[in-house]
Amino acid sequence: MAVVNHAGYMREALAEAKKAYGLGEVPVGAVVVRDGEIIGRGHNLRETLKDSTAHAEILAMREAARIVGDWRLNGTVLYSTIEPCAMCAGAIIQFRVATLVYGAADPKAGAAGSVIDVIGQPRFNHRVEVVSGVLEEECREIIQKFFRELREREET
Repeated sequence: MAVVNHAGYMREALAEAKKAYGLGEVPVGAVVVRDGEIIGRGHNLRETLKDSTAHAEILAMREAARIVGDWRLNGTVLYSTIEPCAMCAGAIIQFRVATLVYGAADPKAGAAGSVIDVIGQPRFNHRVEVVSGVLEEECREIIQKFFRELREREET
């Protein structure tokens, strides 16, 4: 079995998060990988698109589905800088992603075990392997920096 470079792909997801940061969006980024190739990229665009479903993970999986020509993303790995929310966790299952790799846990909205475990729900017909804590500090820092700066702007 080949060794997977989780950190390298997470750096790609962080590059997406930085794009969101530059737009004033909550800096979350995601990439979808199949057979060692990135086939989908996304970063939060909720404010830009005025669309509450425009989360990084959803956008990356939609792009990957377009690339492969199928809604089933069998054999893929989704890298997200933060633990997915309930909506994204459900979509990960629906898209049939094989593995979720995320950076920082989300103690307020995480649905891969922090607040609720949608991903690990045994009643669903699809199982997703989960790897957490990849480049955790960098992934957490960009989110914390964003919200710290947001609070500082609101105080002035």
